[in-house]
Amino acid sequence: MVAGILVGWLWPETGKHLKIASTVFLHLIKCIVVPLIFSTLVVGIAGHADDLKAVGRLAIKSLIYFEVVTTLALFIGLGAVNLVRPGAGVQLPTTSEPAKQLAATHVTFESFVEHIFPQSFFDSAARNDVLQVVIYAILFGIALARVRGKPRETMLNFFEGLADVMFRFTGLVMTLAPIGVGAAMAYTIGQNGLGVLLGLGKLVATLYGALLAFIVLVFIPVMLLMRIPVRQFFRTVKEPALLAFSTASSEAALPDALRLMEKFGVPRRIVAFVLPAGYSFNLDGSTLYLSLAAVFVAQAAGVQMTFSQQLLMLLTLMLTSKGVAAVPRASLVILSGTLTTFHLPLEGVALILGVDAFLDMARTSVNLIGNCLASAVIARWEGELKVGEGGSRPHGMKEAPILAEHTHDETKGAYD
Repeated sequence: MVAGILVGWLWPETGKHLKIASTVFLHLIKCIVVPLIFSTLVVGIAGHADDLKAVGRLAIKSLIYFEVVTTLALFIGLGAVNLVRPGAGVQLPTTSEPAKQLAATHVTFESFVEHIFPQSFFDSAARNDVLQVVIYAILFGIALARVRGKPRETMLNFFEGLADVMFRFTGLVMTLAPIGVGAAMAYTIGQNGLGVLLGLGKLVATLYGALLAFIVLVFIPVMLLMRIPVRQFFRTVKEPALLAFSTASSEAALPDALRLMEKFGVPRRIVAFVLPAGYSFNLDGSTLYLSLAAVFVAQAAGVQMTFSQQLLMLLTLMLTSKGVAAVPRASLVILSGTLTTFHLPLEGVALILGVDAFLDMARTSVNLIGNCLASAVIARWEGELKVGEGGSRPHGMKEAPILAEHTHDETKGAYD
């Protein structure tokens, strides 16, 4: 990361050309996501054929937790932007054309619900639509659990083998992580430059400070309440969080996060359900950013929003932010739609676009940490968290070799 920042700063043109290395790395990571999630979820559900109610229980508990934590994120973002007032004195640009294009993408409750259910598994897989893959895997797993005899065992053995292979595949790809991370940072700095941080440095600093406050005021108390060892948790998520930060891609960190949270002690069937579901319903960093950015635009435009107006905006964001996984450039789309709803200038989005790469890195890493914590919380809630024991297996699930044995020659370079 440090090398990438230096290359992008000192030799920006070289940094821009390094994008191909980060793109190749991201492509390799993204090709793991669908088979890994699908196989682990199917085995987790079908391997508990006698307790299908557990799937519904997991879903309900996850959604309750997601809603509580994302609401707290919205309030902390609102508090930070009112306290620091980063938009005061900022000049809005004269054009809002990019923001108008984003605002034209409407996200409604109906469109989100319609988006959840896939028309074709292969279409969802090709687009790496994690939420649709999760829904399809759940239905497939339930159907497989109802099958008896040799066909069920054959399919279970196949998906167990596929999961083991994909974890091994993850190990191979992660050996390229330093190159991918360095190239991604070099491109980001080379393309955007450190100079853009000067003009909107207060906004960037406010978001980073608010996200840090969120970790301290929400994540750590949750860990203490649920008896999750704080230091061990942060050591576990350190590498995927840095990967998410440097690439600004949650998907890039998902395979390694799945592996490491299982090693932390979360059963595979729980982490395989909660982590992907959280990518749509538990985007703590993104929701905090949305409340902060919306009020920032109002401050830059000189619009005084009353406390009741800000609460109404929070309620709007609480609902619309759940659809962020359904559209590209999701956070900016939701922000643009919210500004339009509250008659705030779209030029504010054009202003934020200049530093969005740096904002995106921070909120993406917090999204990843939040979803890892959610999997541990739900596992503790279910009474199945086994910290330090390497997780538990569904009935019939074999231990993946890469999870069972961290030999010096095979995995030290990739993970230690």
